[in-house]
Amino acid sequence: MPPRFPRPQTCARRPIPTPSTSSFPWPPRAPWRCVVFACKTAPSRTWTLSSTKLFASLLLLCLVALPAGADEDSANDTLLGVGAHFAWIVFDAIEADLEAKTGRKINLYGKNSMLGVGCNAAIKLAKQATENRETFGFVCCPLSEEEVEREGLIVYPLALEPILILVREDNPVDNLSSTQVRAIFRGEITNWREVGGTDKPIVLVTRLHCKKRPGHWKTILPAPKDFSKTRLNVNSAATMIQRINDFSGAIGHTGATWVFEPGDRVKALRIDGNRPTAANLANGHYPFFRQLSAVTNRTPSADILKLIHEARHGAAFLRVARKYELLPLQPQTP
Repeated sequence: MPPRFPRPQTCARRPIPTPSTSSFPWPPRAPWRCVVFACKTAPSRTWTLSSTKLFASLLLLCLVALPAGADEDSANDTLLGVGAHFAWIVFDAIEADLEAKTGRKINLYGKNSMLGVGCNAAIKLAKQATENRETFGFVCCPLSEEEVEREGLIVYPLALEPILILVREDNPVDNLSSTQVRAIFRGEITNWREVGGTDKPIVLVTRLHCKKRPGHWKTILPAPKDFSKTRLNVNSAATMIQRINDFSGAIGHTGATWVFEPGDRVKALRIDGNRPTAANLANGHYPFFRQLSAVTNRTPSADILKLIHEARHGAAFLRVARKYELLPLQPQTP
C-alpha cells in the first residue's frame, strides 16, 4: 500500500492540486508529478510511514529523478538550483538580480538543506543538466580534485565563509585560543573553569557532515575520530543552534551565513582575539572556515554560466558577502 500523507492546509511555495487523496504512488513513474512545498500549517503531524527519512528520500527524488518536462522546474524558461543551506542563503538573497540578469525564472531549493537536499543532491542535479532541463548545484564544502574528476563537474568558487564557534550568550567566556578550541573538541578540556569560565561541564555539540570531503569542520580537527567521544551529534544546523540554546555549558559550530532567530541565546567567540570576519580570513588570523561554491556538469548552458558569473561578480553578491562576512574568492575560469 502506498504511503499516505495528510494534506497541508496552506503551502508557501505553490498551491497543492486537489485530488481526492494526497497519496503518492511508490515507486514513482512518469508521468507522476512531484510537487515540492514548504507548508506553514497542516491538520495533522501523523504520517502513515512516520520516518522523516522517507520524506527526505521522496523530496530528493523529486529534485534529481523527475523526468524532464514533468514539473514546472523542468520547463524551458526555468533554471533550477539545488544544494546546501549555507550556499542557498547567498543565491536566495540575490535571486531577483540573477533573474534580471538572465531574463529567466529561477527556482532554488536548499533552505535548511530541506530534509535531504544538500551537497550530495547539488552534485547529482548538476550532473543531470540537459538542453531542456538547465540545472546547477551549490555546495558548502570544498570538493577534492578526485571527486570533481569522477563526477564530471566544474566548480565555481564563490567565497570563504567563517565557521563560528558558538556558546550560549550567558557564558562569561568571550575568547578562546585556537589551541583551546581544538583541545575542547578533542575532549582534553572538559570544564569551562579550565579556560577562565565558571565551574561548569562543557557540553560539546558537533555536526560532522560531508565526512569524505576536505575543509569545513576539518579546519577544527581533521577527522571524526579526533573529536571527543563524549559529544552530542546533530544532523542539522537548526538542531545545533537549539542544543546550544538548551545547555548553558554548550559549545558548537556553524557557518556565518546562518540566520539566527530573535530568541536565540547564542554568541560567537573571538578566536585568538580575532572576530570571524572576511578581513581576518584574508589575513590568516581566523582559522576556521569553509568554501561555498556553485557546481555544474561539463557542458553548462549559456544562461547557467551567465547566472553563475553574476553570482560571483555582481554587486548584489558583494553586498551579501559584506553582510555575512564572506571572503569573495578570486575568479577562476573553468
